[in-house]
Amino acid sequence: MKPLIVLISVFSIAWIVLTLIGGYQQPLTLSARIAMSVMLCFTSTAHFFFVKGMTMMIPNSIPFKQALIYITGILEIMAAIGLLLPGFRILAAWLLILMFLCLLPANIYAAINHIDYQKGDHTGKGLPYLWFRVPLQLLFIAWVYFSCIAAW
Repeated sequence: MKPLIVLISVFSIAWIVLTLIGGYQQPLTLSARIAMSVMLCFTSTAHFFFVKGMTMMIPNSIPFKQALIYITGILEIMAAIGLLLPGFRILAAWLLILMFLCLLPANIYAAINHIDYQKGDHTGKGLPYLWFRVPLQLLFIAWVYFSCIAAW
């Protein structure tokens, strides 16, 4: 829920500011990219502050879980920057879409196993969480596609 609030809030503020300033072509798509970048920076912090809980979200069959958490956190920051750089926008967008698709199984695994990544225990919301998380993941994919790839 917090990432969605960050995304919508930053988008609204950026769109208002860019519209008032004027002179920007496509202030809507630029606002959307700014919002996604801020949200990615926000969500990447979890990869460094909630390492134990986030490693619990990855099935035991996958090796180097802790390293994977740090790497994906760094990739989120790099993608956030890439979305704002014209020369990297399309590549960053496609890689983000791929990453969002790859992260979905971890969210499903976490929901099935009632993992609360912030607490690092099994008191999570369970399967009902997926009724929110799966559409949210699809929203992120569509957001990136339409603000970066389709807008190009």
